Amino acid sequence: MRVLPVRTDEQIAAALSSIVEQLRSDGLIAYPTETVYGIGGAVTERAVERLRALKRREEHKPFLVLVPDPDRAPGVQWTAAARAIAQRFWPGPLTLALPAVPNAFPAGIIAEDGRVALRASPHRVVRAINEEFGPITSTSANAPGTVPARDAAAAIAALEALGADDVLVLDGGELPHSEASTIVAVDDHTARVLRAGVITADDLRNELSGIGIDVG
Repeated sequence: MRVLPVRTDEQIAAALSSIVEQLRSDGLIAYPTETVYGIGGAVTERAVERLRALKRREEHKPFLVLVPDPDRAPGVQWTAAARAIAQRFWPGPLTLALPAVPNAFPAGIIAEDGRVALRASPHRVVRAINEEFGPITSTSANAPGTVPARDAAAAIAALEALGADDVLVLDGGELPHSEASTIVAVDDHTARVLRAGVITADDLRNELSGIGIDVG
């Protein structure tokens, strides 16, 4: 397991070529986000299967995708409501579950209801990866049933417990305590909270009630 420091802008820039090389080979990376350390890879069938095997993830539980912004998040149906919500809350800890375009994603990304979960992270490491490489998958860097990692040491310990030996770990330092991202399913004029998180339903109502989007 390789570890690269990404605590400064200079370290991030120096690490990007190795990160992109790992992702292009369908390898996995562990990295800091605005909430916890995540693990993921390219949005390809091979990389998704590697991630699923590592996390021992059930087939019916899809992985979310971190994207730069709505304009660089193809493969989903961007309604006016979805774009309005993204404009107000991205980048940030709000995950949007949007209907997928047929055949746009590999298995393991699309949920049973046909939706894909997308988020734009404000963390500078993720944003640098998104800008240089594009969308990547994401799930918490921990063994099932254990506490999510908030520093690189905890992420490494979790990966070792899972049996990983070829993950590139990006050490961004210790993260402050934070709740998970809020997950919202968006249709034409409604936003349904599927998982409560940092952004509350009241936050959504306060921001969206004036533009005709109902929050449930």
